[in-house]
Amino acid sequence: MPLERDGEKLDETPKVECEAGQVKPHEARRTDSGIEIAPIYRSADLEGWDPHEQLGDPGEYPYTRGIYPEMYRGRLWTMRQYAGFGTAEATNERFRFLLSAGQTGLSCAFDLPTQMGLDSDHPRAEGEVGRVGVAIDSLADMRLLLAGIPLAEVTTSMTINATAAILLLLYELVASEQGVPSAAVRGTVQNDILKEYVARGTYVYPPRPSMRLVTDTFAYCAEHLKSWNTISISGYHIREAGSTAVQEIAFAMANGIAYVEAALEAGLDVDDFAPRLSFFWNAHNYLFEEVAKYRAARRMWARIMTERFGVTNERSKLMRFHTQTGGSTLTAQQPENNIVRVTLQALAAVLGGTQSLHTNGFDEALGLPTTRAAKIALRTQQVIGYESGVADTVDPLAGSYFVERLTDEIEKRAWEYVERIDEMGGAVTAIEAGFMQDEIEHAAYAYAKAVDGSEKVLVGVNRLVDEEVEVTDVFPVGPAHQRSQIERTRKVRATRDQTAVEVALADVAATARGTQNLLVPMREALRRMATLGEVSDVLREAFGVYRPQR
Repeated sequence: MPLERDGEKLDETPKVECEAGQVKPHEARRTDSGIEIAPIYRSADLEGWDPHEQLGDPGEYPYTRGIYPEMYRGRLWTMRQYAGFGTAEATNERFRFLLSAGQTGLSCAFDLPTQMGLDSDHPRAEGEVGRVGVAIDSLADMRLLLAGIPLAEVTTSMTINATAAILLLLYELVASEQGVPSAAVRGTVQNDILKEYVARGTYVYPPRPSMRLVTDTFAYCAEHLKSWNTISISGYHIREAGSTAVQEIAFAMANGIAYVEAALEAGLDVDDFAPRLSFFWNAHNYLFEEVAKYRAARRMWARIMTERFGVTNERSKLMRFHTQTGGSTLTAQQPENNIVRVTLQALAAVLGGTQSLHTNGFDEALGLPTTRAAKIALRTQQVIGYESGVADTVDPLAGSYFVERLTDEIEKRAWEYVERIDEMGGAVTAIEAGFMQDEIEHAAYAYAKAVDGSEKVLVGVNRLVDEEVEVTDVFPVGPAHQRSQIERTRKVRATRDQTAVEVALADVAATARGTQNLLVPMREALRRMATLGEVSDVLREAFGVYRPQR
C-alpha cells in the first residue's frame, strides 16, 4: 500500500534491504520526542495557521521569533563557557584564560560537596573535593575564585541549587569588597531546586522549605541585587536525565509555574520578580527539533505569564534563556566527533534565539575539559557568530513549513503535559508522586533501547566503530587539590572570631524557625566567616533532610 498523508499519496520508492542503522526509505522517521517526520512539507501543512497569532515580529508578543527586535544584529549572544575544578585558584586561572580568549561571561561549576552543603573536610566529601567543579567553603575561597576579575563588567552564571543562596551571598560580599554596588552586580544563579528532585539529586532539604529559600532569594534580590537573575529554570538537567525535548520544556514550564505561584503566596508582586526569571535549555543533535523547541518554549512562557498570571510588565513575558550543548550526547569513542556534534547543537541554539551559550569540550565524556578542548569549544561559538552569517537576520527559519509545523506540534504536546501536572495539583505534588521521574525514566529506556538496537545511530558507537582506540589526554585532578582546600578551610575556622560566628548562626536558626527573609542573617554569618557547611547544617536542623519515598 502506498503511504498517504492528508489523503495525498507519497512517493512509492522501492524497498531496499539495509544494514542495521542505515537509512531505510520507507521506515518512519521520528524526532527524539517521537514526532513523525513527513518526507516533504507543503503549504497545506500550515492550513489555517495564523502567522500574526503564532509568530508576531521579533521583540513582540508572543515572542516566538525572539525577545529582541534585532536579536544578534545588535550584539551576539553571551559566550559563557562553563568552568570549575579543584581549588578556587585553579578555576580562577581557567576563568582568566577564557576571558583572554574572547569569552564574554563567566559560568561556574561547583563540586558535589559544595552543592550538597558540605565543607571540604567533611567525611562525606572525601574523594569528591574539586572533582566536578570548584570547592567553595567560605568567603576566603570566593575571594580567590574571583581575584582580579572585574565584577562591575563581567556577568557570572553559577550552577548551584540547594546552596544557591549561600553562593550568591558570597559573590555579593566579594563584589562589595571590590567596591561594586549590589544593584550593579550582574549574573544568574540557577536556584532551581525542583529539577533536583526530578533529575539530578543534589537536594538537601525537603521540597517545601526549599521553595522558601527560592522565594526568599527572589525577594532579597528585588531589594538588593536588582540586576541579578534570581533563577535559571532548568530543562537542561531534565534532558540530561533522559527526557525527550517535549518533556524538557513541559516539565521546566511546570516548575516555572510552581515558582511563580510560590512567590505570589509569599506576598511578592509578580511584575517585581518575573523580569529576573530565566531558563536553561539543553541542545541535542536533532537540529530542527531543537530549534522548534526553543521557539515553542518562548511562546508558551509568554502565554503562561500573560493569560495565567496577568502580568502587565512586558519584560515579565520574556523567556530569556541560556543554552548548553548536550553533555549526555558526547561519546568517549572517537571523541573528536564531539566537535561536530557540539557545532550542530550550538547552531541549533543560535537559530533558536538563545541569549547565552556554553559549548562543551570534545573530551568531556572522559573527564574535565583540557585547556585545548575548552579553547576549541569557545572558538566553535566564535566561528558560528562571526563567520556563518546566521546572526545576520532574526529567526532565519521562520516561515518554513517544516519548522512551523514542528514548533506547533512540540508546543501542543508540551501543553498536554502541563495540563496533566496541573490536574495533579502542580509540579511539587507531581514530583512528590514521582510522575515526572517516571516519564523521564521511560523516555531514557526507550532511547537506550534504540541505541542498543542500532535504530538510533551514534557514529563511532554503534556504527563506523574503530577497532583501535586512540588515547586522549585527560585533565588531571589529584588529591593535592583536596589537601590544600581542607587546610584553607581549617585555617579560616582557626583564625576567625568564633563567638561572632556562633551569634550569627543563631540568628540564622531563629529566622529559619520564623518567617523573615533568611538571606539577611545568612549574609551576616558568611561575612563573619561562617562556612557553607555550617550555614547548611543550621538549615538542616530547622528544615530536615529530604529522603525520597520511592
